[in-house]
Amino acid sequence: MAVIQTGNTLPGILELLYYKSESGRALSNLAHTILHGRSDIPKGDRELIAAFVSYRNGCEFCHDSHSASEACHNGKDFRDRDFTEYVKERRREEKIDVLLEIAEATRKDVAPLRQDLVARARQAGLSDAAIHDAVLIAAAFCMYNRYVDTLGTRRAEAAEYSEMGVRLSQKGYKYPPWFLVSFVKKLLTGRFGKAA
Repeated sequence: MAVIQTGNTLPGILELLYYKSESGRALSNLAHTILHGRSDIPKGDRELIAAFVSYRNGCEFCHDSHSASEACHNGKDFRDRDFTEYVKERRREEKIDVLLEIAEATRKDVAPLRQDLVARARQAGLSDAAIHDAVLIAAAFCMYNRYVDTLGTRRAEAAEYSEMGVRLSQKGYKYPPWFLVSFVKKLLTGRFGKAA
């Protein structure tokens, strides 16, 4: 349960999204747009950026949920892999290596991307739109990670991440319409919530 009283026991960002529906809707729709909307970066690779930034920021909930979603997009089981080794393996792909370097630069510094990194991204075949999307995903996940961890939300149970990964990879992140919010909150509490 978060350090504030939210009135629900959902894990991670779910607790906060259903605490204040106005901000919850905006944050959910942003995540849906950057991870499931149109992009020159495949959905699974966008999830990898989100998982990587969350891992580097030490946000376990965001790392595990987005790692599970990335695995579903790529037909893998995230529980059967060591994330650090998986990232090393994926970084053998030039595009992935550059995308993750862009994500790390965005995570670490509030400064323009180095021109050599931009040139390397273009040389690897990444469009300016892909560079933009990588920066936006990394920046957004710095915010999401801080939101989740600063307010002290709880991690989900280990087994729950697989189900989250399937749901997120298939349905995305859209917030339910206002008339379904209470129903969805109860449904999620039944799946992921703990007794207060």
